[in-house]
Amino acid sequence: MLTLAWGYTWTVAKQGLVYAPPFAFAAERVVGGALALFLVLKLMGRSLKLVAAGPTLAIGLAQVSGFMIFQTWALVEGGAGKTAVLIYTMPIWTLLLGWPILGERVRGKQWIAAASTLSGLVLIIEPWAMHASLFSEFLGLMGALFWAIGTILIKRLRSQTPVDLLNLTAWQMLFGALPLVVLALLAPERPTEWNLSFIGILAFMATVSTALCWLLWIYILDRVPAWEASLSVLGVPVVAILSSRLILGEEFRSAEVAGIVLVGGGLVLLSLLSWAASRRHPAAPRAG
Repeated sequence: MLTLAWGYTWTVAKQGLVYAPPFAFAAERVVGGALALFLVLKLMGRSLKLVAAGPTLAIGLAQVSGFMIFQTWALVEGGAGKTAVLIYTMPIWTLLLGWPILGERVRGKQWIAAASTLSGLVLIIEPWAMHASLFSEFLGLMGALFWAIGTILIKRLRSQTPVDLLNLTAWQMLFGALPLVVLALLAPERPTEWNLSFIGILAFMATVSTALCWLLWIYILDRVPAWEASLSVLGVPVVAILSSRLILGEEFRSAEVAGIVLVGGGLVLLSLLSWAASRRHPAAPRAG
């Protein structure tokens, strides 16, 4: 669900940018997502109380503010090209950070899955064929780094404090929205063109791409190692490419096809290894 929704989001986001400037669009979707999550909390009768304020603020600033700002900035500087896809180098940063901070290591055949998915990502991005500025590429990499930092912070928080996942997602979204709103107000951008088409796009982006998908992401992080969850989202650029090529009738490039096969094969192997491990060592159910 997460891969399909986030992958298709790239196509919807391109449509939304016709009506709204980049930073305003980012702020609008995150604010909408936060409101949707708090509404769900209220309707479900679950606590709205903020737990672990400091760590939640740090998660929101890293995973929402930092990630969205640098991703949007990369789009502005480098266009809607491959510079934005550089944010999916996030698994590399997560692997590097997760080992010393969380003690999570890739072992045995898991390295084959990791090497396959990351090699596929390189073929999809084609860094040797990039014509964007080094600055836009740097922005994409910074977006990846902030996403990885947020991922590590979530894992560390959940290992130390019993925080409700829906509550955590709502509050980190709210904290992350605040810098985005300030930036949208200060950035010299054209005004948003409000109409029924844009409202429909924004509703999807806020409720599905932002609120639901970030909840699914935190749910997944709560149940598998950070590096494994990070590799799993490499299916997102694959879905993004497939949907854009099929909808727009564009031709596939040979490097893209090879990259898609490698990413898909790596994710299948990763899933099989995780399934086999769960059969050998069934995990106890977790609360939240």
